[in-house]
Amino acid sequence: MITRDDLTGLILAGGQGSRMGGRDKGLEPFAGRPLVTHVRERLAGRVAEVLINANRNADAYAPLADRVIQDAEGGFQGPLMGIYSGLRAATTPWLLVVPCDSPALPHDLVARLVTGIGECDIAVAFDGERLHPVVALIRTSLAEDLASALAGGERKIDRWYARHAWCRVDVSDCPDAFANLNTDDEKRRLEGVLNEGASGPGGKKEPLSP
Repeated sequence: MITRDDLTGLILAGGQGSRMGGRDKGLEPFAGRPLVTHVRERLAGRVAEVLINANRNADAYAPLADRVIQDAEGGFQGPLMGIYSGLRAATTPWLLVVPCDSPALPHDLVARLVTGIGECDIAVAFDGERLHPVVALIRTSLAEDLASALAGGERKIDRWYARHAWCRVDVSDCPDAFANLNTDDEKRRLEGVLNEGASGPGGKKEPLSP
């Protein structure tokens, strides 16, 4: 059984934010506070350590993480490089990866992935229609294999997952919880949905944040 002490949480916040005008997405305000703080709440107390993968504004992220780590290689090479950096930095057998721009992730996400992984080396959230490859539980002993894949030019997360024993974890009861925010319009829309759920009839908010 995977326990809290076996888990390191990794929040991916190392992108360029190109669809938000180059702004640092994890620090963008959402419902009155930075996006990354909403995501951190899903990990805090459920993992042994919370890492934030950030390639700029490390001082701003530092109070929100046990450690802030940069990509192992520069050049904003994408989320697979961020995952590798987390696998390399983790001191536990398992790494639980989440993106910084999904503020409505289920509060029981850690438990869902841990329960769903079975005998596999990688578990990926599946909302009933599509996979969310940056919401995953990964065995940290795969770091060396990922280093080799990156050295060979691989940058597609799903192709690297396919090299290993992986499984889907069904989260189809709350697909909206996995919405990620790439634009200001998406951010405003989700803020409106969450605000409506908080103030509307009982049960409205539940699909977004079980």
